[in-house]
Amino acid sequence: MKLFRKLLLIVLVLILIAVIVLGIIGFTTYSKALEEKPLLTRTGEITEDEHYVPFSELSEDYIHAVISVEDRRYYDHGAVDFIGIARAIWTNIRTGKLQEGGSTITQQVAKNLVFTQEETLTRKMGEIFAAIDLENKFSKDEIFALYVNSAYFGEGYYGIYDASMGYYNKEPKDLNLDEASMLAGVPNAPSVYAPTVNPDLANERQAHVLKTMVENGYISQEQADEIINNKKI
Repeated sequence: MKLFRKLLLIVLVLILIAVIVLGIIGFTTYSKALEEKPLLTRTGEITEDEHYVPFSELSEDYIHAVISVEDRRYYDHGAVDFIGIARAIWTNIRTGKLQEGGSTITQQVAKNLVFTQEETLTRKMGEIFAAIDLENKFSKDEIFALYVNSAYFGEGYYGIYDASMGYYNKEPKDLNLDEASMLAGVPNAPSVYAPTVNPDLANERQAHVLKTMVENGYISQEQADEIINNKKI
């Protein structure tokens, strides 16, 4: 029993040391990024763009679709959602597909605005500190708008305005459920899910988005089935 306790204590100490080291790495990485360009300068480049779309001018279906598929607990957690990370891991293992990510919408904004898309531990830790900073400086609705205005939607479309106009020739506030659920699924893998690249895979991704919307109570199963059946997914 004493040996077990000693081993447990050693493991806990090692974990604590690892957390401290990773924290230092993350803070240093984020600090260096801010030296290159402050956070408010980065966000200003998005909000001052002539095609920036504020939260109030996004369609309700689109907002619900993005939250459902990207971060269903968005308004209930802080910069990092550990419950969401665990759920995403389980979902991906269970389905055998990379359908959900563990990053919050705020973390994705941090990645889009501050860091590269390179998946490294150093970048991931810096992303967490950037996400915390974002949540301290902006409201949830503002962060959501930063996300959809900085996300890449394939075909050279950066931001929801260009994507909505490019794919459907309409402004984001006018997107219907079919269009909104399609666009909500694209940023996960634009080169794969852009509707003009591979319609079949795009439709499969849209079906997943609709499924999450049903699970979160935003739409009925009948509404989802109508869209899915019309496309014969």
